[in-house]
Amino acid sequence: MAWLKKYKPEEIKVDSQVIARMDAGNEVGDLAMGLFGDYTEVTAFDGDKIDIKQMIENTKAEIEKGTPVICEASFEYNGLYCAVDILNKENGGFSIYEVKSSTKYDKAVYAADVAYQKYVLESCGVNVTGTYLICLNNQYVFNGALNLEELFGIHDIADSVAVEEKNIAANLSIAERILKSEKEPDIDLSVCCDKPYTCAFWGYCSRNLPKPSVFNLYRLHFDKKIEYYKKGLADFNDLFYSADITNAKQLRQMLFAISDQGTYIEKDGIRDFLGTLSYPLYFLDFETIQPVIPQFIGTKPYAQIPFQYSLHYIEKEGGELLHKEFLAESGTDPRRAIAESLCRDIPMNVCVTAYNKGFECGRIKELAETFPDLAEHLLNIRSNIKDLLTPFQSGYYYNRAMGGSFSIKSVLPAIFPNDPSLDYHNLDGVHNGGEAMTVFPKIKDMPPEEQKTARHNLLKYCELDTFAMVKVWQELVRAAK
Repeated sequence: MAWLKKYKPEEIKVDSQVIARMDAGNEVGDLAMGLFGDYTEVTAFDGDKIDIKQMIENTKAEIEKGTPVICEASFEYNGLYCAVDILNKENGGFSIYEVKSSTKYDKAVYAADVAYQKYVLESCGVNVTGTYLICLNNQYVFNGALNLEELFGIHDIADSVAVEEKNIAANLSIAERILKSEKEPDIDLSVCCDKPYTCAFWGYCSRNLPKPSVFNLYRLHFDKKIEYYKKGLADFNDLFYSADITNAKQLRQMLFAISDQGTYIEKDGIRDFLGTLSYPLYFLDFETIQPVIPQFIGTKPYAQIPFQYSLHYIEKEGGELLHKEFLAESGTDPRRAIAESLCRDIPMNVCVTAYNKGFECGRIKELAETFPDLAEHLLNIRSNIKDLLTPFQSGYYYNRAMGGSFSIKSVLPAIFPNDPSLDYHNLDGVHNGGEAMTVFPKIKDMPPEEQKTARHNLLKYCELDTFAMVKVWQELVRAAK
């Protein structure tokens, strides 16, 4: 990855989820700086670029002054550079604190990075007396005032760092040799490509795989995909006839791909599902934000907070398709307003559909727990939600163009490949849930005209989600005849 960053940076592919993770990391990192009281941040810029040389000089100056807590403390040794999130003066030396926005404490994942920092600092003459990982506490509940000691968990990772230290010198030597050469290293795909996140260079490194490949196989863990790949079973044709795969849905996905089959329809199964639906029929979809730092009373880090919904509905068979929608004001707690709006827009005891209903059901349950006075109505809505995913996940309707995925973003273009009205790429500003999640919190800081445009874009995106559900339902009705 380091070689690609240096020689092929244009191959980096960053999507809205990656940007959201980076934003979350910055937000958590900034907040964690105050965990040990007063601190000095040594970050420096030359124009719009980080000034590493100045940061190193600033760090030296702060250490000489005896500054107890230095954030972004920067060091360089023989061309090796690192910046420590928090350098805390304690126990006769300095402790390294690595800050992560994750709620999962996985010291093995981050130990190599901290071991590298420790190596550079000690090579610069710094006495490193401790190595720690700071993560978010996923059990922390916001009560109106942030408590940093409760929000963050501090974990001693000295044992894992000690293991990684044994290989530091050898690994750095290999890295130096690789980075000096303009020849691309011959490094094969491995489990590291997906841990802890999918690598930004995955598209480049996987460019020569057959299409489709084992990495497109439905619900197969990445470790298992790598295992089959290493066995020479990357191609669907080889994998299908290997007898290694026994899952019926995975076998069907491969069979349809290698035999160029069209659409499979099991009418009885679709009819049974459609028989669970009744008029008036509602189609519901939420959009949510996930504040990494809880902002609303009673919420935890990364809590899913619904701020918008779209609702298409048909009151009777052959009736007109109608639409309602809700979009909260950015910068406010949207939960009460969206809960009340749901109760106004969806009567009790009517049939509601969602696509992958677990998400909508989960958010409605949380709203009911937060607002007991609305709980009866909200839970009634929840109990009457049917899942449009069911016919596809159950195998009643399958098209090879779905590629083994049953998400609506895969099902929709497979069923309606040439319908521009259902193409999310034709929307302005917001094309997916990740972008919606990013745009909404920023609206409050936009000029009025930009706010109007952003809200319009959000409404159009969410409206397309439920309109797509209507089209999928109509296709199921047609297929069942």
